[in-house]
Amino acid sequence: MSAALLDALRTALGASHVLTGSDAEGYLTDQHRRLTGRALAVLRPADTVEVAQVVRLCQQYRAPIVPQGGNTGLMGAATPDGSGRAVVLSLARLNRVRAIDADNDTLTVEAGAVLAAVQQAAREAGRLFPLSLGSEGSCTIGGNLATNAGGTQVLRYGNARELVLGLEVVTAEGEIWHGLRGLRKDNTGYALRDLYVGSEGTLGIITAATLRLYPLPKTQHTALLAFGCIHDAIAFLGVARAGFGASLTAFELMSDTVLGLIAGHVPEQPVPLALEAPWYALIELSDSEGEQHARERFETVVSQAFEDGLVSDAAIAESLQQSEALWRLRDEALGEAQRRDGRNIKHDVSVPISRIPEFLSATASALQARFPGVRPVAFGHLGDGNLHYNVSHPLGGTPADLFAHEDAIHDVVHDSVHAHGGSISAEHGIGQTKRDVLPRYKSPVELDLMRRLKAALDPLGLLNPGKVLAPASLRPHEESPHP
Repeated sequence: MSAALLDALRTALGASHVLTGSDAEGYLTDQHRRLTGRALAVLRPADTVEVAQVVRLCQQYRAPIVPQGGNTGLMGAATPDGSGRAVVLSLARLNRVRAIDADNDTLTVEAGAVLAAVQQAAREAGRLFPLSLGSEGSCTIGGNLATNAGGTQVLRYGNARELVLGLEVVTAEGEIWHGLRGLRKDNTGYALRDLYVGSEGTLGIITAATLRLYPLPKTQHTALLAFGCIHDAIAFLGVARAGFGASLTAFELMSDTVLGLIAGHVPEQPVPLALEAPWYALIELSDSEGEQHARERFETVVSQAFEDGLVSDAAIAESLQQSEALWRLRDEALGEAQRRDGRNIKHDVSVPISRIPEFLSATASALQARFPGVRPVAFGHLGDGNLHYNVSHPLGGTPADLFAHEDAIHDVVHDSVHAHGGSISAEHGIGQTKRDVLPRYKSPVELDLMRRLKAALDPLGLLNPGKVLAPASLRPHEESPHP
């Protein structure tokens, strides 16, 4: 059966686009290099019609399909299991910009287009596509939509779901849904688009999207601010929202531990403030009226915050180069500092903004009680409540010592998130990494509805099996730790 399927796939795609053996190896390991699977083949279709052909053939031969974009996901959603039965469906060749409608502020692009290329296509049309991620030079728009990616500008523009108007999707039966509508209003039934966005390839395969565009800002202002406590940072977020309105496009929170790691491990990227405060925020204002207007608003709001005692120190970028240097702290130096410090245990969580101080205090106390000396490394998108709450090994210890307690540390953090009304996945998805803990925090009703959707849209269970939802025969214990 496998040989017959491979022959049929080679006929459909051409032998050079059906990769096996060593040619397929680069597609079988996740970005963190913690998960490696096996695959019957890696397939590289050229267009949506070929994707549909692949799906029909795999349905005929009952072969599972693992869709893959840039392979930059963090939850293992694009990595096959170890059975070797699945095919990996790479969408990298579907990378064309199909249309730009400047009057309608939309861009239609294929799923394999790299995010940075989508941003550039929008800029060349005098528009902004605001989704911005650290991996934007390699992640693809299809993967961004499949995981409902967030990024640094969610505060102003929303997650990926808010940035897409229409989709083209290949269904589990190999049919093509032509849903590339550039409409802001279309109240003609169920919102199919919203089912596929965030479904991690388990309900259908996104092959193209019509995206929202925005006017390019005329100017931007960036600053790194210091706060005496987390309450002051949250209070200033409210002040900034009132003072800047929709012009406030980023509010990135970082603890003193974060900047201390950068100062200690990445000295080539200087931190422009004395590390004398417990919390810092990188904020950005994007103004559509001009430089003078933006600067006046910026200085007024920040100066008043100084007078009110909310801000204790500030480094304000005076040039594009200084602004880029501040963003490098968040986008590049932070990741490099953590890498040099040693592997840590990562969490992508969201908590209501009003409960973030309580969550931070309770979680740190719970971790110290069970694992003395561990170092919480907290940063994230304060404006939407999304924190990356990483845990590093104690000073004098090793990452190996830390990872001996990985599952227990995850439980402490996730239980605290749940207790504070939050979510264990804010923008990274579930994939296979969080699949087996999801039932601990989802109600039976939610899980049942999800399973019914999966069964309806993928009745043979061939689309990315084992991701998001556990197979029925392997459902883990589903009792929540909290009422």
